[in-house]
Amino acid sequence: MWFSDPIDPPNWSAAIKHLRKVDPVMKQIIARVGPCGLQPRRDYFVLLAQSIFTQQISTKVATVLFNRFRDQFPRRKPTPALVRRFLTGDEALMRSCGLSRQKHAYIGDLCGHFIDGKIPTRRFARMSDDEVIESLTRVKGIGRWTAEMFLIFVLNRPDVFPIDDLGLQESYKRLYGLPTRPTAKQLEPLGEIWRPWRTIATYYLWRGTEG
Repeated sequence: MWFSDPIDPPNWSAAIKHLRKVDPVMKQIIARVGPCGLQPRRDYFVLLAQSIFTQQISTKVATVLFNRFRDQFPRRKPTPALVRRFLTGDEALMRSCGLSRQKHAYIGDLCGHFIDGKIPTRRFARMSDDEVIESLTRVKGIGRWTAEMFLIFVLNRPDVFPIDDLGLQESYKRLYGLPTRPTAKQLEPLGEIWRPWRTIATYYLWRGTEG
């Protein structure tokens, strides 16, 4: 879901060491998956806009539509000001890019939040996870799950545990041999053993069931 040029890759060796030590199942998953591929991203507006494009459609279709949307801007880089101007233009062109009436409103609200400084991107490094989530979920069309994905894949916050994610619940069931998929309430205490590296554990749970 999140794509951009990576900044300097982080060193997750402390996280890997901890997870291997405290959880023998996780140790096996890490050995099978290999190095953690999480890297920080920097184009916040583009990535959040893309997250809105992916709503209610397949990832494959969303990718096609979002690329078509990016083609409308110089160097394929939509900025809040340029997108706000685009949203006042040709309705047929916007529809061809996948902008339904609802997504049009969501993208417009996202532009407004960036232009008005309501999303304090320069202060993200000093903000807690909950503060970042609160600032992002004020935007129409961005809920807690999207904000948690932003924390994980964009900011690389180390201890995020998206317990409502169905893919995470299903991965835990399969990899830990549970008879049924754990609920969010059941999953939350199971992740305590991985603190303060629940983001990295989550990454390995997702990757551990691929292929």
